[in-house]
Amino acid sequence: MTSPANQPMGHWIQSFLEAQAAELDAATNTQLAYARDLTKFQEWLTPKNLHFAFTTQDQIESYLIDCEAEGLSPATRARRLSAIRQLYRFAFEEGWRDDNPSIQIKGPGKSKSLPKTLSVDDVARLLDAARASKTDAVRNTCLMELLYATGMRVSELVTLPVSATRGDPRMLLVRGKGGKERLVPLSGPAREAVTTHLKSRDAQEALDRKKGKPASPFLFPSRGKSGHLTRHAFFALIKRLSVEAGVDPSNVTPHTLRHAFATHLLAGGADLRAIQTMLGHADIATTEIYTHVVDERLAELVHTHHPLARKLPTS
Repeated sequence: MTSPANQPMGHWIQSFLEAQAAELDAATNTQLAYARDLTKFQEWLTPKNLHFAFTTQDQIESYLIDCEAEGLSPATRARRLSAIRQLYRFAFEEGWRDDNPSIQIKGPGKSKSLPKTLSVDDVARLLDAARASKTDAVRNTCLMELLYATGMRVSELVTLPVSATRGDPRMLLVRGKGGKERLVPLSGPAREAVTTHLKSRDAQEALDRKKGKPASPFLFPSRGKSGHLTRHAFFALIKRLSVEAGVDPSNVTPHTLRHAFATHLLAGGADLRAIQTMLGHADIATTEIYTHVVDERLAELVHTHHPLARKLPTS
């Protein structure tokens, strides 16, 4: 058997990615991120005649220091360290190394910045813009209503199977990161938007079948390679809707609508654990960030509108 140390580092990365895909059902985007981050680490090691098989904790820390010197954000550096940790955990489990040199390395501190979100009025204007779309108004309305009603990730939204929406369901089964499934309730407007979109979609599909085109398994089909509306196409759509709605486009992304879903529910008195379940967060700490968003907005409300909080005129 060839020694792992004699295998090119590219082989290590490829073997790790294949294991992630097979054992953990890692999403394509996750695998691509791992590949990019580990390739960057490989490119740092190669000129120094270093190899994954012999890298030490000190050398990994030196790499992270260089990443910081390059001006990489704490989030990017934390992600790269996570990829390195996963690689060495895999190598340890495979017997390629008898240790994990990255396990005791402390990553950069998390950013204290709060997630951007949107007001209820902002969301209402975006929904109105979707309904007023000159083309694909029915589809656009369905996309926006579903995203705001469920807090889905954009990748979950665009790949949603049409079978999940048949029969006017009150709950929607969503397949999230790592293949984990969760149920999220559908609001009345979202159910109505889905029903209307299904009629339009099915009518178009019936015409396509007559032309010999196969049926699509997706709620939002596309003629592209993926077979469904892409994340990039939806991102472009939501930017266009923000302009038409008069909402600052720099504040509008699919993720800010996900944040809006969470903060609006929390402000309305929803239970944090319930929001965690609906968002598909593995850790409640991830969901708790929205309590800070709500607290900040309440503080701003008091400072702006409470009569005793206003600055008294000087005599």
